[in-house]
Amino acid sequence: MKTQNIYDNISVVTIYNRVNKTINSVKIDTRKIAMGDCYVGIKGEKTDGNLFYKDAFLKGADIAILDNYSISDVDMTYLKENDKSIVVVEDTIKALGELAKYKRSLFNSPVVAVTGSAGKTSTKDIIYSVLREKYNAHKTIGNQNNHLGLPLTVLALDDKTEVLVLEMGMNHEGEISYLTNIAKPNVAVITNVGTAHIGNLGSRENILKAKLEILEGLDSDGTLIINNDNDLLHEWYLENKDKYHVLTIGINNPSDFLASDIKMDEDGSSFTCNGEAFVVPVGGEHFIYNALSAIAVASIFKVSYKSIKKGILNFELSSNRMNIINNESSDITIIDDSYNANFDSMKYAIKYLSGLDGRRIAVLGTMKELGKYAESLHRKIGSIINQEEIDILITVGDEAKYINDEALNEGFNKENSYHFDSNEDAIKKIKEIINSADRILIKASNSLNFKEIVDSLKGEI
Repeated sequence: MKTQNIYDNISVVTIYNRVNKTINSVKIDTRKIAMGDCYVGIKGEKTDGNLFYKDAFLKGADIAILDNYSISDVDMTYLKENDKSIVVVEDTIKALGELAKYKRSLFNSPVVAVTGSAGKTSTKDIIYSVLREKYNAHKTIGNQNNHLGLPLTVLALDDKTEVLVLEMGMNHEGEISYLTNIAKPNVAVITNVGTAHIGNLGSRENILKAKLEILEGLDSDGTLIINNDNDLLHEWYLENKDKYHVLTIGINNPSDFLASDIKMDEDGSSFTCNGEAFVVPVGGEHFIYNALSAIAVASIFKVSYKSIKKGILNFELSSNRMNIINNESSDITIIDDSYNANFDSMKYAIKYLSGLDGRRIAVLGTMKELGKYAESLHRKIGSIINQEEIDILITVGDEAKYINDEALNEGFNKENSYHFDSNEDAIKKIKEIINSADRILIKASNSLNFKEIVDSLKGEI
């Protein structure tokens, strides 16, 4: 990217010492700066990246984009002597998005965008794994799916990339709209509409509306892939199927890509779709839905069934998502799903745990951002605990107590139910009761730092 392209494609207030260079990459972290980069200073809650532009220059950046900044004569002398440039804008986050939108306009290859209340990261991972069997694919790393992560992913594209798989997250109305108008996807996938962030959006209907913002950026000839078993998406499809090119996936409702002959165990699942047999190497019904999404995407990109099967079988999950940690000598298994939690993902994880052999221990923490629905949704999880085959329940956090209370209300054995205010106390109890052949699910919203529980138990099994 030329510096002139940067000057021309962002909302500039002032340019100090205009230079003519080729920029290799755009970074917001001075620790990652390399020679010839452009540095964008982002003001965060704890630090102001605008203050570190000199560090970026010292590490080789040629241009810095800063907001509401003025320089001294000494600074200007430094810029001229070292052939550096500072571009001042009103909002560096907006400028980052503008640069990504420009970079996307230069990218002639297709983009797949994935959103949903649950499962979007693992769905993105499995789609990427399938597409890379045929194409040079690039994907969102981890869950860098917000107003910073998505633009940075787009800006990291190179000439060799043949397809880009992006994840789009949201907490509020309008956020998917912003991201999809940067990404301009050719294929959009909505995994489901649940209750994640319902505290911010007020209702599942509003969540559906927010997820459907992805259509604003979808190419006019693009395809939308939806989970036809999700009640709200199914209703929307029946009303709108003639307005868009839609492919459906499902297990229960008739769909374009329907899974049948399903067999599941703790190590994975197998199913048949459109006459072909597939194996998923991770357990849980929700991963069948993820695989169906990948099959649907692959059909658009003319990936052979042989390659699809290989891609599904070899896909790798992003960290802390259904990470199975086994110890063969003790026969203890930890299901590390500690990265995040909402009602739907919690329900799927509990159902997976219930299907395992051995003593099943659910270690569950508070689900965040549920607002006025916090108590009712935590109580619903408690009810699910009672419906499934769970032997021991351990909860942590203020609102997680409702899980415990409801499970007990519906008849769960109080001798096998524990609630704690801290991870430390929960760890102590788990270590007291852990036995051979235990299966331990560890899941909560990321802010509860349940990775601490996982790390502590690794040394015990």
